Amino acid sequence: MHERSLPASPNWYCSRCSDVNSSGLLGVGAKNNIYLIDVSASSCRVVGELVGHKDLVSGFAFCQHAGQSHICVSSSSDGSVRFWDSDNKSLVREDAAHQTSVTALHWSPVDKNLVVSGDEKGIVVCHWYNTGDTTSFFPEPRTIFCLSCSPHTWSTVAVGYKDGMIVLIDVSKKGEVMHRLRGHDDEIHSLAWSSVIGEDALYSRPEDSEAFNGVSAGDEKGCYLASGSKDQTARIWSTAKGKGVMTLKLPYIKKRGSAVDPGVKERLWLHVHWPKGQQTQLVSSCFSGELVMWDLTRAGKQRWTLFGTSSEGQNHNRIVFNTSSVHLQDDRELLISTSMDREIKCWDLASLDCLWTLPTLGGFVYALTFSPVGTGCLGLGVGDNMIRVWNTLTTQNQYDTRSFWQGIKSKVTALAWHPKKEGSLSFGTDDGKVGIYDVFSNKPPQISSSYHRKTVYTLAWGPPVPPMSFGAAGGKPSYSLYSCAGEGIILQHDVSKLSGEATDIDKLIRDTNNIKHKLSPHTDLSWKPDGRVVAIGNEDGCIDVYQAPSLKLLCSIQQHHKIINTLRWHHDHSSSPELHCLLASGSSNATVYVHDLRSIIENPPESPAMVTEPYRRLCGHTGKITGMAWSPHHDARLVTVSYDGTAQVWDVLQEAALSNYRDHVGYLLSVDWSPVDPDVIWTGGKDFTVQEWRVSKQEFTKPPKGKKMVALSEKMKANPKQKRKNKKASGAGGAAPLEMNGEPATGGQKAATGQELSGEDEEDEVSSTNSPVPPPATFEMQRKSSISVKSKDKPVFPESNLLKKKKPRSMLPVSTSMDHRPKEDLLQDCITLASVRHNDAPPAGCVPGQGEHIHLGLFSDRQALYRMFEAEEESHVEAGHYDSVVYLRLWSGDLEGALQLATEKGELTDHLLSIAPMAGFQVWSRTVEAFVKQLCLQEQYLKAASHLLSINKLYEAVDLLRSHKLYREAIALAKARLPADEPVLKELYTCWAAVLEKDGHFSAAAKCYLAAGASFDAAKVIARKNDVPSVRTAASLARISGEVALAQSLALRCAKDLVADLDWVGAQEVLSSQESLLVHRLHLCVAELLSVMLADSPAEPQSCISSHPWASPGEAHVSIQDRVRDVWEEQFGVSHESAGHHSVEALLQELKSVESPKPTASVPLRQVQLYSSLHVTRAVLSWLLDDDGQLIKELWQAVAWFRDAAHSAQLCKLLFPDGDASVFSKKHSKTLHHKEEEAKAAADSLQAFVHYHRLYEHWWRNSTQIQNGFSHSAADSSPGDELKEKVVNGGVSESEESVCPEPRRFDKLDFNASLLLSEPHAACQAAQRSAREIQERLAAMVLQHSRVQGGVLGSGEKEASAATQTSGESSDNQGSADAGERSEDPDTLLSLSSKMSEYQKKLADLPATIKTYPHPDVIECCLVLLHLSRSSTSVSESLQQEAKDLLRKHGTSPSVLRASQRFLT
Repeated sequence: MHERSLPASPNWYCSRCSDVNSSGLLGVGAKNNIYLIDVSASSCRVVGELVGHKDLVSGFAFCQHAGQSHICVSSSSDGSVRFWDSDNKSLVREDAAHQTSVTALHWSPVDKNLVVSGDEKGIVVCHWYNTGDTTSFFPEPRTIFCLSCSPHTWSTVAVGYKDGMIVLIDVSKKGEVMHRLRGHDDEIHSLAWSSVIGEDALYSRPEDSEAFNGVSAGDEKGCYLASGSKDQTARIWSTAKGKGVMTLKLPYIKKRGSAVDPGVKERLWLHVHWPKGQQTQLVSSCFSGELVMWDLTRAGKQRWTLFGTSSEGQNHNRIVFNTSSVHLQDDRELLISTSMDREIKCWDLASLDCLWTLPTLGGFVYALTFSPVGTGCLGLGVGDNMIRVWNTLTTQNQYDTRSFWQGIKSKVTALAWHPKKEGSLSFGTDDGKVGIYDVFSNKPPQISSSYHRKTVYTLAWGPPVPPMSFGAAGGKPSYSLYSCAGEGIILQHDVSKLSGEATDIDKLIRDTNNIKHKLSPHTDLSWKPDGRVVAIGNEDGCIDVYQAPSLKLLCSIQQHHKIINTLRWHHDHSSSPELHCLLASGSSNATVYVHDLRSIIENPPESPAMVTEPYRRLCGHTGKITGMAWSPHHDARLVTVSYDGTAQVWDVLQEAALSNYRDHVGYLLSVDWSPVDPDVIWTGGKDFTVQEWRVSKQEFTKPPKGKKMVALSEKMKANPKQKRKNKKASGAGGAAPLEMNGEPATGGQKAATGQELSGEDEEDEVSSTNSPVPPPATFEMQRKSSISVKSKDKPVFPESNLLKKKKPRSMLPVSTSMDHRPKEDLLQDCITLASVRHNDAPPAGCVPGQGEHIHLGLFSDRQALYRMFEAEEESHVEAGHYDSVVYLRLWSGDLEGALQLATEKGELTDHLLSIAPMAGFQVWSRTVEAFVKQLCLQEQYLKAASHLLSINKLYEAVDLLRSHKLYREAIALAKARLPADEPVLKELYTCWAAVLEKDGHFSAAAKCYLAAGASFDAAKVIARKNDVPSVRTAASLARISGEVALAQSLALRCAKDLVADLDWVGAQEVLSSQESLLVHRLHLCVAELLSVMLADSPAEPQSCISSHPWASPGEAHVSIQDRVRDVWEEQFGVSHESAGHHSVEALLQELKSVESPKPTASVPLRQVQLYSSLHVTRAVLSWLLDDDGQLIKELWQAVAWFRDAAHSAQLCKLLFPDGDASVFSKKHSKTLHHKEEEAKAAADSLQAFVHYHRLYEHWWRNSTQIQNGFSHSAADSSPGDELKEKVVNGGVSESEESVCPEPRRFDKLDFNASLLLSEPHAACQAAQRSAREIQERLAAMVLQHSRVQGGVLGSGEKEASAATQTSGESSDNQGSADAGERSEDPDTLLSLSSKMSEYQKKLADLPATIKTYPHPDVIECCLVLLHLSRSSTSVSESLQQEAKDLLRKHGTSPSVLRASQRFLT
């Protein structure tokens, strides 16, 4: 059993990976094992391991029940849950209920048989220890991070998930969810139950506790649950209510010398622990490894207390993962914590002080060495990128260690203390770095500027050799540092000047010993303590001993035949001087050899001696030797460590095995003898541990016999080829296999090889990058080896063993197969060949290169070789290996035949093509063409085209690319090699453009058209996209390219789209690029002004994207035409004086060509405004030309476009603010004079409409003065239609009339209303109305008749037709003679037809101007005037009489008759 031990580091990022039982036994999951550590208030001691999991231990818990507290349970990433007996370190049972990695585990504090575990898929499993049963639940489909069983109710389990959810489940009810606790928003790291029942301790308000106390009627009372999460908060939950009681935000604790930035999200693991019996105290971890005690009854900064404040350096310096507590007999409660800083600490919960610290190791222990000066100072080189220096003799603290990580950043693989200078420790690393630490200062290490290319295996201090030994006697250092590494060279470093170049000692060895051949790669070196000689071990197993300082070779020891791993000289302070020259050596075979070199050292021979027999041979290990140490207390006593997992103490002189230590798991790598205690040895190995043990206490004396190590068998499984090779070698030689106790003697590997280091990479814990401890090296390390020929340059990765290297096919299989015949035949071949070579005539029947003697063609003359080639060709053809046939033909000089065959079989290659010119131009040209076809079949078109270029077939190359749709490449090639005007180029662009256009890549297609000189097509294709940017671009493109007509049409199209979106500025910009579009700009200017002025009224709200500063609503009394003229002059320079193509005549002529359709009801308002503004533009241009006739017609058209009265009235007001249609412009004193009849008619019609709108305005204005019943909005929205309905359908009601008894309050009519009562227009309108009515009746009649004829009139339709008929009858003049006639009468149809033709004739006889320029409805105007006259004196008697006459004469329709009754009776 061992004395002291440093265990492996506890696993990181596990919610519960350590636990302590009531008797003070701590279990910690580290890698795949669990370490058992006895803890007390004063010290700790590793007492054993539980070994068996195949993957990382992810959870561990003790049973906390009396009588069963030695039973514990662990879970692993391999999905297994194992029960152990910690007393005898044995496995009790294994459960495999989980399919995936187990992430959480707890033994119920209430039920001694219940263990609950959870996995990353969200499955919860209950394990019953006594029966072996398991039951599974699936409460939530989320990843479980932690779980905890209630200390009060056996069936309640709290489960914490990765996404921040906490769920309370009842395992007695199939995992039913009791509560979901929501509040955290990141991983739940830890859950802890209060051991005290009840939830009244933390309620500050009495009503809360009362409310709560009423809850648990028959139930057991709830208790508090604490949770810690990655979201930087701990929360306290009420489990009775299922809601949060309190949130604890982690404090930022400023460390000395480092500021904490709250903005930087540090790495965090928030563990919570509720001390037993405490309801208001909680322990939690913090950001940088601090532990905090919370007092839940306080607030603010008084709420938390930091652990370990009584002295410096007590706290962990990295995040804490687990804490667990134990009550000792003296009623002290201890808290044990594990952390990322690889330390286990014990705390006193009463004083919050750290009682002791146990360092742990996170990697293989590669080097272990005691300081020759500082007694008991042990240096450890570890694979977790750190050096530990352990003062093993301290009495107060048994584990007094310091860690050094600065400047290392890789696995520490070698250490050597300076022989004289205290505290100077040299180190070598996995990545080839060599440095020196002063362990008593806090300075970073000195690093040598000379790096090795591979892993440093050995460091040694020795006397300087040339060139460093030259120089002044006082100036030269007494010691140099020598380093040996994986690339096989030894460097001498000058410690006084590490920044200088280190020297390779091979040069000195060659020069001194006059060696010309290549030196074997070195793998180890050892200076004799007196500095006279140095022993250097090599990869081939040879050990060379050189004399200092010139390094003259004294002898070569040819004993080992495998890589030398370790060399050690006997110490020189023993009593007998003959022992001083003993050299012990260990290699990759298991025997240790000791040589006595006294005679050679004391009497150096002339020429180097060859030593082939050892002085002593130490046999017993079954694995390669990795390290050794001579006892400083005894004569000729040696300890060796090996891959067999044991350390062996030998009496060298007796060749006797004295003691064997077997407590490590896996192979050992380092060993040293205690400098103070003759019975104590220290060892380190693959299991991440360092162990101190006594020689006298070991029960075994020899290594285990014939037992193959696990590591070796794994290696053999991974590399079966090597195993076979050894068997074959021993079998072929007929000799006994070289096995030492079942360990095959495999060659070429130095002890701690890459195999084992790769294992460490797999087993090493997840390390961090954002931390003082650097991450483990991520690359493969090769330990002392693999400098063999095969693996000299490239590292051997473990996977490469699994991938067998494919053996290349033989070029001469037939003759090669002849070499595998029986031995007798092979010997006879030699006789036959000798006869052929030395006799003139060959033996009878022997033709070399043919038949049975085919293989002799290789050793005879050329003819024989050709015969052999023919036979080989036949065999290759049969096997289908035509490439081999081609090579054979090439070799024999038949180049054309080789190319011919390769062409036929489609086996041409770049290599064959490159040598084809040797056969002549014709052959080469044919071969290229054949290869091009072959490449096309393989779809390698670019390569094929390139080969065509080599034989100057440019057009064919371009065509090949084009035919396979590689237009881009084809164009590039044609452009690079053909003249610019080559038609092929234009054709390529056009073809590519068509393809791109088809696929919708319009801009790319346009580029092609442009390159081909087809600008028109380029513009057209871009415009196809039909959005504003595309059309604008197309217009610019067409303009630049000189396609004027297209540019204009596209610009107009674009402007039209922009106007539709009310982007007036954009539209003007588009048109401004082309001077010829000035008239359209003028039109848009008018349209914008009209739009703005109309929009200014509530009737037309519009949201404009962009407009010009001049387009503001302006003053009401300024007419639109005046504003247009002003803007034209200012902005566009257009006035009556403009000349050239800006002249008004030219502009008007151009604008007339723009077609304007006839007004219809279906045109949308914005379009109406645009058409109307077109006529206004023409009118203003006519004004500038003084063409009054044209002007008035255009104005009439502009007004006619607005079908609804509201907009029509508004436009009239904009055109004629004063209501006089003859005054066109006050500002420019323009009055209209009309000579021709049509212009006069248009002017009258326009004036009539102006009066019509003013009539209604007058009526409306006055009626609102009297009566508030009519709203302004109604008036504004339709001054025409609504009132027309009122008037025509019976006028204003009596009640409305009675409201206005005071006629004097009406205004006078301020216009001449007689224009509205035009007799010709009244007659025309009456005739049109009558014709319409007759038309409707005829249509109804024809429809009814056709239905009767068809016999399809249903009852519903009959009713409808009857209704039509009656309405048709009633709508006619009731006083007329034909009122009583039946509609079925054929006379009626005839009479209606004749009436219709009468009206049509009457209408045809009317003057054209009356029909072209209509007036407002005359009958309607009569009614409004008569209505006004009833309540006002504003309508003159004569006007009233005229209105009445017109009503009697033309008001024949029933509705009008009804309305006019009051005025005519």
